Amino acid sequence: MAERLKRSELVGELSAEFLGTMILILFGCGVVAQVVAGGALTDPAGGLGDHDSIAWAWGLGVTLGVYTAARLSGAHINPAVTLALAAFKGFPWSKVAPYALAQTAGAFVAALLVRWNYSEALAKADPGHTIKTQGVFSTLPANGNTNLPVYEWGAFRDQVIGTAILLLLVMAVTDLLNTPPGANLAPFIIGLIVVAIGMAWGTNAGYAINPARDFGPRLASFLTGYGGAWRDQYGNFYFWVPIVGPLIGGLLGAFMYKFFIGRFLPSAEPELPGRVPTPER
Repeated sequence: MAERLKRSELVGELSAEFLGTMILILFGCGVVAQVVAGGALTDPAGGLGDHDSIAWAWGLGVTLGVYTAARLSGAHINPAVTLALAAFKGFPWSKVAPYALAQTAGAFVAALLVRWNYSEALAKADPGHTIKTQGVFSTLPANGNTNLPVYEWGAFRDQVIGTAILLLLVMAVTDLLNTPPGANLAPFIIGLIVVAIGMAWGTNAGYAINPARDFGPRLASFLTGYGGAWRDQYGNFYFWVPIVGPLIGGLLGAFMYKFFIGRFLPSAEPELPGRVPTPER
């Protein structure tokens, strides 16, 4: 009975991770499709278009995905988060791989929906389904711009730094022993963190900062006509960069928070100003 209950709980957690990540990608890849495909149809120069709208939609996608999944699974919606929580917050190691698979599956299904919904616009903007619109689904060094000399290792560095910032701040915002946001606002603040990272760290590698966010849509695009999905604009194998970089960066950011902040915090949750004391019984 206990084993069946435990299995049922895990299924619920994985369902939440699947749907939460799906929500994230529906908004994230959806806004890039709107800007890239729609922009190419109205502007012959094409290009990424409005970067700020992309950053805001990704951040809101994170917020809404976290609100969707938080009660059941904690809403990691990112394998880098899951790995870091296992390493530094006691999350069960046995759940790391299942969570990552559920997150990647959610991203994959969402990307297929975006691909289907924008099929006419993408076909018109880029009939060959080339690198021109590959960025709708997965990241590229310098966002596919050959005028900016960023290659695999420069993008790898960028992904390590960007994801380290993400995990350091996620750890700070969700640590009850620190000063977390009240009134269930943590998902909103985490979304703002992603917006800020997108605005400050979006040039070199498109701020994937999430292996599932990149690999799931990359696989979906490959299976639906983007034969060059695994390579960058220079023809080099690139798909590993937004997988390995965020996993390393997430561990680094979580370690930095624990080393510089976490180990100095009190061992019990402090009374917040204005909180009504609970009478002892």
